[in-house]
Amino acid sequence: MSGFARHSLLEDLQGLLVGTLLVALSLQFLQGAGLVTGQIAGLSLVTSYATGWAFGLVFFALNLPFYWLALRRMGRAFTLKTFAAVGLLALFTEVMPHVLVVTPLTPPVAAILAGVTAGAGLLALFRHGASLGGVGIVAVWLQDSRGIRAGWVQLGFDAVVFALALAVIPVVTVAWSLLGAALLNVIIATNHRRDRYIAR
Repeated sequence: MSGFARHSLLEDLQGLLVGTLLVALSLQFLQGAGLVTGQIAGLSLVTSYATGWAFGLVFFALNLPFYWLALRRMGRAFTLKTFAAVGLLALFTEVMPHVLVVTPLTPPVAAILAGVTAGAGLLALFRHGASLGGVGIVAVWLQDSRGIRAGWVQLGFDAVVFALALAVIPVVTVAWSLLGAALLNVIIATNHRRDRYIAR
């Protein structure tokens, strides 16, 4: 067999839907225990807490250079799929609380459930040539171009975000949140590998 197997449009669509739905579910678990998240969303939240700036404005501004990188280095298809994934996630996170009620969870359970569901969701997105913007774009680019595992890139960035979070969020909350982020990124690092999964 020569070349790479290609995903069909229908396969890509289900990958984006399943991936963003799982990530939206992970956010429900985090909110059920009052935990925080990593990546650009986490950095935006910490910045908002520290400065009083609107979360949406900070999140939009911090993502701009990453979309430029996506368009320049990853191509139009990746960038469009990423925009679609971000839009779907925004929709699901708005609708899901109205159709699914997550009772208060203990932080360890919430962290584990959030890490597993978000890890599976991001795997689905990565394997269908998309991300949720921000550091995910850099992580996929570095893995494809330099062979650096996407999970380790995201884990390193999350470590910085959670270190900054200590200035504005209780230590216990940060610790449990870090457990969820670590689990998420270990799942990605051990499962998203070009030598094992070559479909595009």
